[in-house]
Amino acid sequence: MADWLADAVLYQIYPQSFADSNGDGIGDLGGVESKLDYLAWLGVNTVWLNPCFASPMFDAGYDIADYFRVDPRYGSNDDLLKLVDSAGRHGIRVLLDFVPGHTSNEHPWFVRSANDPDDHRYIWATEQGPNFQPSPGSREGFYLPNYFPVQPALNFGYGRPNEAEPWRQPVDAEGPRANRQALRDIMDFWLGYGISGFRVDMAPFLIKDDPGLVETSKLWRDVRAWIDRAHPGTVLLSEWNDPKLAVPAGFDADFFMHYGESRAFRSLFHNRAVHDMTWEDPRPAYFDAAGQGSIDVFLAEWATTVASIGDRGHVILPTANHDWPRLVAGSRTAKHARSALVFLLTWPTLPAIYYGDEIGTQYQPGLPDHEGSLLQVFEDGFNRAGSRTPMQWDAADPDVTYLPANPSPTRPDVASQRTDPESNLNLVRELIALRKANPALGARGDVSIVRAGYPFVYRRGEFTVVVNPALRSATVDVAAPGELVLGQGTSYDAAGLHVAGYGYGIYRAAQG
Repeated sequence: MADWLADAVLYQIYPQSFADSNGDGIGDLGGVESKLDYLAWLGVNTVWLNPCFASPMFDAGYDIADYFRVDPRYGSNDDLLKLVDSAGRHGIRVLLDFVPGHTSNEHPWFVRSANDPDDHRYIWATEQGPNFQPSPGSREGFYLPNYFPVQPALNFGYGRPNEAEPWRQPVDAEGPRANRQALRDIMDFWLGYGISGFRVDMAPFLIKDDPGLVETSKLWRDVRAWIDRAHPGTVLLSEWNDPKLAVPAGFDADFFMHYGESRAFRSLFHNRAVHDMTWEDPRPAYFDAAGQGSIDVFLAEWATTVASIGDRGHVILPTANHDWPRLVAGSRTAKHARSALVFLLTWPTLPAIYYGDEIGTQYQPGLPDHEGSLLQVFEDGFNRAGSRTPMQWDAADPDVTYLPANPSPTRPDVASQRTDPESNLNLVRELIALRKANPALGARGDVSIVRAGYPFVYRRGEFTVVVNPALRSATVDVAAPGELVLGQGTSYDAAGLHVAGYGYGIYRAAQG
């Protein structure tokens, strides 16, 4: 594991929505470079870019037509090289989003495979099974896509054979071997540009029907062994949602995510309905203002995960991402989100800030489907466009984050919040600076629970952290926490620790 990762503060950038350098209405790499001063001021030291490779954009760049070329909407390969170099001079590392499981149906690999029955880079069947799509070329048969029909799944083999499906290939067949080599070739190419690593999209789903993900884990351990030899210090972050499996498989860190069997993230932020998103779990989220959730679900999964992975890797806890609602969503306002930001930046995980969450950008329901943003796999669908709205840099930008039913107390743009000492932006900046200056608040530090519930109180070395997401105030009987370093709505006297609704505080114990 790269030594620098433990001190990383990640910042996810959705390139087309972040900053536009040429006035065409679409964000680009030049725009990202123009905002490096801002990111350095904020304290960010690691940037993850969503896919910026050549693509027809039926799934906003996750349908890749050329892994070795930057899409013209974002600039050129030279622009990426320039961005990486400039970011390095700002003390910022760059990670790219790698999509290994599927390509665009316009990728030359697929065009060739659709016209050559001897080509097995993709998964082909002679009969149409569930989800299989008719061949678009001269080849007879049907191909298996991932997600949208325009995203044919690359063939990495199957974990077990099935006589009823003779087209299943073993993981060591010619097609899967070619795709494994392609993983290395693509990574090797971009690492030559000076990037520091990759966030790997849908990492556990390359090999199909793989009980226990045994073969999948072997695949990634092979990649890890190669990359450590060829490019030591490279970081691999997985979209796996199970660090207990991802870290032993060779990843440096894995996200607690919004989907799948893990409830850790959902129990904090996204149980119940968030606008047009219907979740299976009806229980309230802990950071809902009603104060009816439970922190215990998160703590139990956190403890199990840490006991499993030890010091071999990290858990990443994001504010949100490009696929799911933002931190400010539903009934959660920007003011309400402040206690969540304190928690996210003082818990012993790697924090990942989704662009705009530092200023309280709101998830927007009801937007038109844009570049495959509408997911129909959920009841009533879920439109990801609501989490992909343009970053608001100043008051001249169109106001895309104001909801009449749920207005922000102040307009969330960077320019106004930089000059407001009470803004969410300056809170995030102060939290990052405090975390960097005090290793006890970082990913390596220990944590002990003082009180679970509302408020939630925990210790990080000499620091005591209290967060109260609930609207109601509370007084709790805890030992004197020390001097208040950063906080809002908290005080301590002989009666105990008083915490106002939405209050938070970071206290440092007296020395000596």
